[in-house]
Amino acid sequence: MVVSSKTSEREHWDRFWDISRNVEDVYSNEGRVAEQITRIVSPQGKRILEVGAGTGRDGIVLAKQGAFVVSLDYSRLSLSMIRSQIDERDSLAPCCSDAFALPFRDGTFDIVFHQGLLEHFHNPDDVIAENARVLKSGGYLLVDVPQRYHYYTLVKHIFISIGKWFAGWETEFSVSELERMLEKHSFSIVQSYGEWFNPPIWYRMLRKALLQRGIRLSMYPRIFTALRNSFGWLRSYILGRRWALYTTLIVGTVGRKGE
Repeated sequence: MVVSSKTSEREHWDRFWDISRNVEDVYSNEGRVAEQITRIVSPQGKRILEVGAGTGRDGIVLAKQGAFVVSLDYSRLSLSMIRSQIDERDSLAPCCSDAFALPFRDGTFDIVFHQGLLEHFHNPDDVIAENARVLKSGGYLLVDVPQRYHYYTLVKHIFISIGKWFAGWETEFSVSELERMLEKHSFSIVQSYGEWFNPPIWYRMLRKALLQRGIRLSMYPRIFTALRNSFGWLRSYILGRRWALYTTLIVGTVGRKGE
């Protein structure tokens, strides 16, 4: 079956997770999603839904903090990876379903979040509308996506144009676009944030290219960790400024559903 390069389909993700069966070979989110959620509300006792869960590591962190988490993805290989990381003590339920038709009643969850999901759809408003439906009044939605004004965007669209992008197709958002989208669905904006990758995206792309030639570099070179630790105060200061959100690779917005 030939999959169009203008869409992101299940086949792309099944292929991606098939070659990424070891979770340790997939870069983590460095805890940023769980961190942003816990800054706003305690996960303890909350019902949380992650849509497009991927490795499920964010949901697992929140489950260990006392939440009941549903990790939803339409790739069964993704869900198998999630199951391999949990045990009977974790209040986490993998769920195979569609982000556009969530199998839950209205107002089921206290928190809904997704990371690296919205950019893969031509109709992102439909995803947000479904998120809003299953959220309780006063519940929180976190959306985490690639930021538009970054050199990564140019590289990505070159690969998309020649049919070599791993996800088939992908777009991106500015932080202002993301906020307006949530406001259109009657969310009030609680906060927006941005993040630079560590190690940086240019290193990750180089590492992947060399892997295809049989050369394996460390996933997390000590030099990048040392630099982050040494200049963590400066990083925090800069990322606290609105203009800095137009320099980061990733932006996210947290919205609160109206009462």
